[in-house]
Formats: sequence, C-alpha cells, structure tokens
Amino acid sequence: MLSQTLRTLVRDGLVARTVEPVTPPRVSYELTDLGRGLTVPMQQFLDWIRLHTVDVVAAQRRHDRRS
Repeated sequence: MLSQTLRTLVRDGLVARTVEPVTPPRVSYELTDLGRGLTVPMQQFLDWIRLHTVDVVAAQRRHDRRS
C-alpha cells in the first residue's frame, strides 16, 4: 500500500523519487516544490481536526444512535 501511495504522489508531481545506483539499490523520496506548497494548507487542516475531533465524534455517535 505504501508503494502504491508513493507512486501516486510521484505521478502527481508532489514527491520526487531518486534511485541510487548501489547494491542493493537505495530509493529516496522528497517533496517537490509543488508538494511543499501543500504543507501550510495541510497544517491548517490538521489544526482544524485537532480542534474539532470531539465535535465530529459526537456527531457520529448521534447519527449512529438514530440509525
């Protein structure tokens, strides 16, 4: 699953993949400029999650009790 996710991120231009010509081959990944552009919005999203997790869980429980 991790390999597929990394392939998708490389394809999307968010991550760069580098294969080092050693034995055994070594592969490294790093964010591209495009990927680095997501760090601020992603941090804001994570901050929102931290602030609202209790509210989301409460809404889920209310929904599940009605179902």
